[in-house]
Formats: sequence, C-alpha cells, structure tokens
Amino acid sequence: MQRLRIPIIFLFLSLCFQVSALAKTIIVGGDRDYPPYEFLDSSGKPTGYNVELTKAIAEVMGLQVEFRLGGWSEQLRDLKEGRIDLLQGISWSEQRATQIDFTPPHTVVNHAIFARKESPVVSSLTELKGKKVTLHRDGIMHEQLLRQGYGPDLVPTPTPADALRLLASGQCDYAVVAIVPGMYIIREYKLTNLVPVARSIASQKYGYGVRKDNAELLAKMTEGLAILKKTGQYDAIHAKWLGVLEPEGLALGKVIKLAALVLTPLVLVLGGMAFWSRSLHKQVALRTADLTHEIAERTAAEQELRRNQQQLVQADKMAALGVLVSGVAHEINNPNGLILLNMPILKDVCNDALAALEQQQNQIELGGLSFNRVKDELPLMLDEMQDGARRIKRIVEDLKDFARQDDAALMEPLELNQVTQAAVRLVDRSLRTATNRFEAEYTEPLPMIQGNSQRIEQVLVNLLLNACQALTDQNRGVFLRTFIDHATNSVGVLVRDEGCGIAPEHLDRLTDPFFTTKRESGGTGLGLSVSTGIVKEHGGSLLFSSPPGQGTTVTLLLPITQ
Repeated sequence: MQRLRIPIIFLFLSLCFQVSALAKTIIVGGDRDYPPYEFLDSSGKPTGYNVELTKAIAEVMGLQVEFRLGGWSEQLRDLKEGRIDLLQGISWSEQRATQIDFTPPHTVVNHAIFARKESPVVSSLTELKGKKVTLHRDGIMHEQLLRQGYGPDLVPTPTPADALRLLASGQCDYAVVAIVPGMYIIREYKLTNLVPVARSIASQKYGYGVRKDNAELLAKMTEGLAILKKTGQYDAIHAKWLGVLEPEGLALGKVIKLAALVLTPLVLVLGGMAFWSRSLHKQVALRTADLTHEIAERTAAEQELRRNQQQLVQADKMAALGVLVSGVAHEINNPNGLILLNMPILKDVCNDALAALEQQQNQIELGGLSFNRVKDELPLMLDEMQDGARRIKRIVEDLKDFARQDDAALMEPLELNQVTQAAVRLVDRSLRTATNRFEAEYTEPLPMIQGNSQRIEQVLVNLLLNACQALTDQNRGVFLRTFIDHATNSVGVLVRDEGCGIAPEHLDRLTDPFFTTKRESGGTGLGLSVSTGIVKEHGGSLLFSSPPGQGTTVTLLLPITQ
C-alpha cells in the first residue's frame, strides 16, 4: 500500500497542474477614458458598462479575466500584437475585420458632431470639409474620415474628453465624438458652452474583438453574451449604464406639506410633466430600437442585393455562352460535312481497290499489315468513321437547336420522345462522367403535344444535369422514363436519381428565383425557376418528390394536343 500511495499522489498533483494550466487568465483590454462604456474610477479601478458586462460573461462561462485599461491606440496595437487577448469594446469595420474577429454586436454606438454654442450649425460630415475637426485618435470615426480624405482637417487626441476640451477652449471648430460619452463628459466636466449640433451622423456596431487565431475565446464570449440576453442580465446591465435615468420622486412628507400649503396644483403640473417626460423617454428608446432594427434589415437587404447582382452577371455569362456555342457548332459542321461527303466515295474506292488487289493478296502488305487483315478490317474502320461523323453532326445540330434564340410564342406539334432523346444526347458526357447506371425507357408511341422543342429541351437538360450533380458516386444511378398519363390527358417525362435528396424545408422553395443549395459550387438558383416558367407557358406542371434517403424524383407533365 505504501508503494502505491506515491504514484497516486504524483498523478493527483499532475492532474491539478493540468487543470490550473487550463484555467488561463484572459487579459481584457479597454479604453481608460471612454465613459460610461469603460473608464477608471476615482480609485483607479476599471468600471463601466463594458467592464460589468465582461465580468458577467466571465462568471457565467467560468473564465478568469484581468482588466488592463489604457490609451485606445495602445490597446488596439496590443491586441494585434498579442499582448492582450480581448478588446471588450470595439466598433466593427471591414478594414478591422481583416485582422480582428468580432462577436455579434451587443450595442450600437451613435456618433454626433459637437460645436460651441456660437458656432454655425452643421448637419452632416460633408459640411466639415475645410474645418478644423478634433476627434478620438484611431477610433472608428478617425478611420472613416481618413478614408474619406479629411486628413489635413483632423486633430486627433488621446481621449474623447481631450477632444471636447480642445473644442471648448476654441482651438478647433468642431468635434466628432460618440453621443453618449460626449454628453457624459460635458456633464461631468461642466463644458457648458458645448452642444451636439448633428446627432446620429454614423451608427457603428459595437462588441468584443479577438485576434484571428483565437476562435475558442471568440466562441466563449459569443455564447456567454447569448446566455446573458436570454436570462435578462444583459438588459439589466444595459439599463443601468446606458438607459434613461428616471427623475427621483418627491418625498411623501414634502408632498403632504406642499399639499397643506395649497401647492396641490403645482404638484399635479409637475406630475404631469414627469409622466410626459417618462413617456417621451420610452418613445425615444423604442424609436432607437426600431432604427437599430431597420439598419440591420437594410444591411441584410444590401447584402442580398449584391448576391442577386452577382447571380444576374452569371446568368448573363450563360446567355453569352449560348451565342458562342452556336458559332462554334457552325465551325465544327463545315469540316465534318466534308468528312461525311467524302466518306462514301472513299468506301467505294476502297471496295474497288480491294477487289482488284485480291488476286495478288499473298504478295501485298498494306501499312505493314497483311492483305487479308486489311480486307477484313478496313471497311469496318471506314464504317466506324462515317458513324462517328454522323454522331458529331447530330450532336452539333442538337447544340445549335438548344442555343438558338427562340420565340416563346412559336408553338408546333412535336413528339416528346424525340425532344427527350435530343436532350439526353446533349448531356451524354455529363451522364457518363456522373454514373455507371443511366437507364432510359421510352414509351412508344406517344401522342403529339403542342410546344416549342428548344424550350422543352432546355427544361429536360436542366433536370438531367441536376440529377447528375446530386449523385455522390458513380455506382448510384439516374433513370429516365416517358409515359402517358390518361388521368390528366398528358404525356410526361420522369427523371429519378439515387442522390443525396432534398431537405423537406427546401422543397417548397425549389422554384424560387435565386434559391440554391449549391452556391459554393457556382449554382445561380435560376435553372428550376426558368424551367418552371417554361412549363407553365406550355400549360404543364413540374412535380418534385424527395423521400428521406431515397433520392429525388421530378415529373414533367405536358397536355396532349386535342
């Protein structure tokens, strides 16, 4: 037993050492003078909205944190160079996002233009051109104005408070500072000659930032922030530091005395004003929340618009490719026509020559081969060449028909089997590459339908290509069948694949324009949408079925010509 105790003790100490190593202290950086978000109080301790929020996240996630507040420029540099692990308050920008990863924003910081009371009023950033403007060095507005070419007019300062002091002393014309810290500093330092002249000139998403290589810490902060929002602790912290402060009510004793002194009307007036002020504050808070939501929706809409524009560009490229295919097909047809024209003559010459040489077959070698072998194989080779040239001609004609600009109103009687076979020939290479098991069954005869062969062919090509792209390996098959549906007086084409299938939540959106589950591989989301429009023009329908784990079945139905 004594011998066993020593290894057990060493094992226990080793585990304790590993646990303590895992509990690494996270160094949290921030601005020492950015009230009420983060600042050092009178005793030099970190405090403010960001500090309290970080402590709450650390508590709920079991993290150890150490705060190091300092000058903003130095803190930003320390994060990029790894001397701190986390910036607890940083505004998002595309430029910063190249070096820093951001959590979802926990608030929105609105910036304003401040001026002295006697200064001319300005309402936008463009009116600051040529003016001497002071602002927080390396802050988000400093970066933005530098990108917009305001550099010669800017006077950066270490803190927002320094910027407002410069403005109050008359050394600058205007200051650009976040509205909440600006009003807080004006009140605390009694800078009574300053007022905001343009509110909300810019709204910035404000949250936590980590280095690009610290995804684990980013995930923990994001999770902790989400937990605080669910439990309501976030709302309490936000209301404490950034919410509207309620005026203190009158003491009951004073109310009684004032009422006794016939001041009841004045109390009623003051109560009405307090109620109106409270209602106004709530409306302002609600409107601020609505504006934040509208900004987020507008940003999402702009991103969706950019994606749609990219997809339209891709669609335009495909249209140009159709024109190119038509031209290339014409160039291929010319030399192929010569082959088809000369091949019968070559076959006749070959047969006559072989007949004339047959008497001397024992003494003749052609191309290093005996005469008997040449006599047997040469006609077969010429037949294969003629068949190959005919296949080239047929494929090129199918390509030209498929790429031809057609008129949706040009309808004519056609046989669905012929259109289907032309579509299969067009995608023959894709089918052979995607699967070893392609099967086609054509019901003969099919009644005639009224339609545009090129447009129906376009629909079938799209369905077959989608089936090929759904397969996960070549052992899975694609199956095609034409049929007559007497119940609906229609003829149809069924395309079934043994691929990955379609998620149930996506089935209803398959024909929506620009909806695609293959965006990473270049899908535009236009194929099924365009195909549905073509089928509706022909009075038909497209039906989709995808039971879980059984691939996808698409059925095209077109009405029989009366």
